[in-house]
Amino acid sequence: MSSSSKDVKLAVPGSRPSAYSYFNPKWPTFLTAVAAAFALYIVSGWRKGLVTQLPQSYALCASRGKGTIYTVDESNPQVECLLVQGDKIMDAGDKDKVRESWAALSLVHAPGDEASLAVLEVPKGHIVVPGLADPHAHILEYGFKMQLQLDGARSLQDIIDILESYVLAHPDVLNDTSKWIEGMGWDQNLWKDWRGGFPMAKDLDTPLLQGRPISIARVDVHATWVSERVLDIMGGLPERVDGGEIIRDREGDPTGVFVDNAMSLIPSPPRSDAVMLEYFDRAMQDGLSVGLTSIHDAGNDARVVRFYEHLAEQGRLPMRLYIMGMLENAQLKMQRRENFGKEGRLNVRGIKMFMDGALGSWGAALIEPYSDKPDTSGLLRIDPQEMRRDVKNAWEQGWQVNIHCIGDRANKIALDIFEEVLRDAQGNASVRRPRIEHAQIMQSSDLERTGKLGVIASVQPTHATSDMWYAESRLGPERIKGAYAYQTLLRNSPEGVLPLGSDFPVESINPLLGFYAAVSRLDRSGRSPHGENGWFAKERLTRAQALKGMTLDAAYASFAEHDIGSLAPGKKADFVVLNKDIMSVPVHEILTTRVAATVIDGRIAFGGL
Repeated sequence: MSSSSKDVKLAVPGSRPSAYSYFNPKWPTFLTAVAAAFALYIVSGWRKGLVTQLPQSYALCASRGKGTIYTVDESNPQVECLLVQGDKIMDAGDKDKVRESWAALSLVHAPGDEASLAVLEVPKGHIVVPGLADPHAHILEYGFKMQLQLDGARSLQDIIDILESYVLAHPDVLNDTSKWIEGMGWDQNLWKDWRGGFPMAKDLDTPLLQGRPISIARVDVHATWVSERVLDIMGGLPERVDGGEIIRDREGDPTGVFVDNAMSLIPSPPRSDAVMLEYFDRAMQDGLSVGLTSIHDAGNDARVVRFYEHLAEQGRLPMRLYIMGMLENAQLKMQRRENFGKEGRLNVRGIKMFMDGALGSWGAALIEPYSDKPDTSGLLRIDPQEMRRDVKNAWEQGWQVNIHCIGDRANKIALDIFEEVLRDAQGNASVRRPRIEHAQIMQSSDLERTGKLGVIASVQPTHATSDMWYAESRLGPERIKGAYAYQTLLRNSPEGVLPLGSDFPVESINPLLGFYAAVSRLDRSGRSPHGENGWFAKERLTRAQALKGMTLDAAYASFAEHDIGSLAPGKKADFVVLNKDIMSVPVHEILTTRVAATVIDGRIAFGGL
């Protein structure tokens, strides 16, 4: 058979060739190879536009020296081509293997049909990786933070300037002093010439801000700073709050900062559905642009879960969501959902619980007092007996249990409870997959016990590089050795699993920053307290470990490893095209890597090729 115009098809939008060519499975192998190679040569030489809509079936191929496909499939780690049909990966291998698979599929599905396969080329220098996941994040809080960001502040005056600029830029707020001003991101540890401790309500009393209700969350969302007007609205306050703290001055008067459970006293106005949708859309847009195809949303009440369910039913989830619910008055007020909604992208299978607070606000529960604040050992947000009861109840009802633990005391209590539950239920941890969220500071014995029990440690590498400038002063030279111990946790894991997330909006939504932090233990300037080799360099991860942590390990932590997380036949066609090879470039170049395309269910969700 000759290569007629019917056999070799070059799609031409206007006068420009597209980025894909076609080959026909019934051509002789030699002619097929020549025609496909010739078409790819023409495309690579003349390619000008981007493909933003993909055909139903196609091969994604990387030519030698022009790109690499990293599969995170242990049996087939790097391939030349992926064969995609609909929303699934049908095969992975070299061009000949994919061509043979397509021929077999065509004979089965369309015998006698002259079906041709589109071949899409990975651009020169680009790579393909599985869809990136964030196994610990806060979707709506990200949208909330983006409307008034405070994390760029490096002084109290910076905070004042940002707030005043916000007021002046919003006439409705400027002209109505009763409107609440809410934001997130301040961190007093970063302020120059700061007096120490927490800021106060009176620090917000400038002529423009005075008399306005202002409520701004700390970067870790474990402390909230309010204005004098909010204190007036709140009126009388309790002397103490279980699992929280009202910061007071020497006379016993509240200063304007509320820590952990005490934050619930602040009468912030509820969010409307319209506002939640605005926040959600912003998070999805930004997430897709940095290669996220899956997010584990860590902690939502029943109302927010219903919000996600409605979006799923309407087919309005642009990526896969694994939702962790929360107890309300010790009750579960939501249903478990598996592959729920029009496109099957919503799962509600986990329950998020809080054991303690955060290190930056001295709320992490420690066994011994803080080195830089010896009058406190942090906070337990719940009585251990109540936590034990709640964990057992959720476990008995079939939920995955995920406990927020920062301090070594919190981690020890959580592991004690998981050990009891697993023993009493004669359970296998790999079936229910209990998780500790953060697993940040542990005794060496508990680092080992986490692995023995099979408890998943869900960690955030950028927490290490954000905290490293003050963490040792908080914890001291001995206790810090058991903190942010990612390589140790991975080595101890019986399944070889260490999900890597960001906790956005506490940290950046960009997963490549987490990848960089995991493999370098450096900040974005290439610095660390221990020099250019990284902070506690022995706890660095390899690049292969880090990529697996934000793909297949994240999938495992959400019971989805058979469907997503690697580029293997039978799995969903979720993948990301990056403009640099993060697996081989100098480490600092990871920070300048950009997403060219994000593909979910075989369809482009962001960018193009």
